[in-house]
Amino acid sequence: MTDLRGVVLDDSYRSSYNDVVRDFYLPCLRVATRYDRAVGYFTSGSLAVVAEGVEALERAGGNIRLIASPNLRAEDVEQINRGYALRSVAEGAVLREMESISLLSGEKLDRIGLLARLIANGNLDIKIALMRSSRGAGIYHEKIGVITDAYGNQVAFTGSLNETAAAFLDNFESIQVFRSWEEADARRSSRIQRDFEDLWTGRTPALEVFFFPEAARRKLIEIGVQRGFIGASPRNPVEGWPTLPESIALRDYQKKAVEAWLESGGRGIFEMATGTGKTITALAAADQLGRQLRVVGSSLVTIVVVPLLALADQWSSQLREFGVVPIQCREAWRSWEPSVRDALAALVIGEPRNLVLVVTNTTFVTDRFQELIRRVPCPLFILADEVHNLGSERMRSLLPEKAEFRLGLSATPDRHLDPDGTEALTEYFGDVLIELGIKEAISLGALTPYRYYPVLVPLNEDEAELYSDLTKEIGRLYARQANGADVEERLGQVLLKRANVLGHAEGKIPALREELGKRQTEPYQLIYCATGSRPTLQGTSGIRQLDEAIAVSGSELRIPTHPYTAEEDSKTRRDLLKDFASGSGIRVLASMRCLDEGVDLPDARIAYMLASSSNPRQFIQRRGRVLRKAEGKKRADIVDFVAVPPGSQELFELERRLFRRELERCIEFARYADNQGYALSCLRDLREHYELMDV
Repeated sequence: MTDLRGVVLDDSYRSSYNDVVRDFYLPCLRVATRYDRAVGYFTSGSLAVVAEGVEALERAGGNIRLIASPNLRAEDVEQINRGYALRSVAEGAVLREMESISLLSGEKLDRIGLLARLIANGNLDIKIALMRSSRGAGIYHEKIGVITDAYGNQVAFTGSLNETAAAFLDNFESIQVFRSWEEADARRSSRIQRDFEDLWTGRTPALEVFFFPEAARRKLIEIGVQRGFIGASPRNPVEGWPTLPESIALRDYQKKAVEAWLESGGRGIFEMATGTGKTITALAAADQLGRQLRVVGSSLVTIVVVPLLALADQWSSQLREFGVVPIQCREAWRSWEPSVRDALAALVIGEPRNLVLVVTNTTFVTDRFQELIRRVPCPLFILADEVHNLGSERMRSLLPEKAEFRLGLSATPDRHLDPDGTEALTEYFGDVLIELGIKEAISLGALTPYRYYPVLVPLNEDEAELYSDLTKEIGRLYARQANGADVEERLGQVLLKRANVLGHAEGKIPALREELGKRQTEPYQLIYCATGSRPTLQGTSGIRQLDEAIAVSGSELRIPTHPYTAEEDSKTRRDLLKDFASGSGIRVLASMRCLDEGVDLPDARIAYMLASSSNPRQFIQRRGRVLRKAEGKKRADIVDFVAVPPGSQELFELERRLFRRELERCIEFARYADNQGYALSCLRDLREHYELMDV
């Protein structure tokens, strides 16, 4: 069960025949990403009861918004009637309630410690509501709630249930339930959500809504520290400023990168090899920027832009290590937009703070997110991971000019065959401030040394014929293009088909079998396969190289193997990576493109490259997968299967021209390998034949 539609729900719950917490609250909150609740009374005891259902929501990075009326005493009402400030009296009542927490049992204090962590991490926000009347003040006594999942499904409810221990455990209570995906319930569900938003933003007539008192928040965090749910020296998460953990020691090149970025006015690009700590370097820069802004009393909005969901999770995890819990803006907008709007509104109140959003490229370009960027009321920091992805005409047109601070990260910021996009990125983010390549990273100990084994695979007779036919057509198209003909689209299609002939060369499978056999008992192996299916003279064979590789590794050699593709859902992928990292389960992961970018596999140490595109970024990313440092990892192996053209004298010059890129990749891999001499010797005959010793 991963969403609210999978929860078995009744239309109503009543104490005479239901345990409302067990039957309704817990099943819904286990799959929720947001819980909005407006209730009549708020007491310390209620906090302990609410905590029963929020651990799963916390693990999902979800958020809770709670509006409640303070537990006023007769003397409080009298003070209001005598003209005391409504806010002051309400805050006093809340603080009084906090003092009674110490009377709770140890078990309930542990639950409050959990909620304190939610508050400390920015996942729980509380507001206080009072009704202003002609006689002074009245009690806000409405009871509504909305539970939302990651897909935007909502369960709204209303009834007599208060957020108090007595209501949950002792009183006779009932609620009515409405599901957004049921046609009969949709209108009432939507109305309850709209009513809550009006309450939260202070748009409900006759009601005064206040932020939770800072002193009460500190009291709860103090309990969280005492009960061991928050570190002994907690940072203020509401402020959200990242702080470099004491456990992380920056390398000299990382310190220099941060200094260069600050000296450049908070703009620039870090070009750092995969695995050299781009994320930590960027967050260290954010730490230093925050220190400077706090001195002048300025808040900040930091937007981390990433291309993939996996990277959004990785960045959020790393941010937590720096003491910040970001809002992830991804998938269904209902799961994040209200929280972002509230957080932006809160930036203009109180002490300077930093709001951190982690957004995928897909969400970044939406009208909803762009509108939120326009609402930012303070300096803006755009931090783009894999910044080359933002160089397309559409993406770069939406990069906000109002961003005062900008930082781009990439191992390869140059966009392949797109000089205009590359130049636009430099104009927006600034100059490259650090260039840390493979050779330097290995020598500094930031990456693992590696050996490179090129395996030459000749084309069979049919493949050689198809390769030659396509090469001839490419030659004709180049000639027409030189004469001014518009053949670019067709030329691209034929070049791709010709590259697929090399990538899918049938001889690569028996060669893979031989290489896997040499390492049959070793874990942590990756196989990169060609996309699509094998080209033939008649069209395509329908045979996928991925399936063949899995059959060889798993069925024939009995090595525990699993595909890692777009066909696996996100949970399955996480489970696969965890099993792979254990070293005792899956030994081989086979993929086409899904292991190129955004997957952290530091334990991987053997890569079989059955195919790679001519885009340098792809093979550099793939090499980077196996060069990351890991405990017990001394060296990595890269086995590269290189299909050899037929060597036609008739087509020599054209073949030489087209094959040059393939050899550039091979020489790049060999150049920094521990066994450089051996690797280059394997390629010598091929380089001499095509007169490419200059590569």
